[in-house]
Amino acid sequence: MDIESETKFIQHFIDKGNYHAGINTAISAMNACRKINDQAGIDHFIEVMKGIINKMAEEFGS
Repeated sequence: MDIESETKFIQHFIDKGNYHAGINTAISAMNACRKINDQAGIDHFIEVMKGIINKMAEEFGS
């Protein structure tokens, strides 16, 4: 998997405010990394998901 291009693909959803698609795509990417035992990729996409959650908290949280 090309982690950089997948991350850019996810970011495209986030830039448009489509957090649902961004999270789902990040989960799929993480699972793809799990299937090939790519721990660095797993960790990367977990961080991507954390970033999306933090962005939603800033935007929508009280």
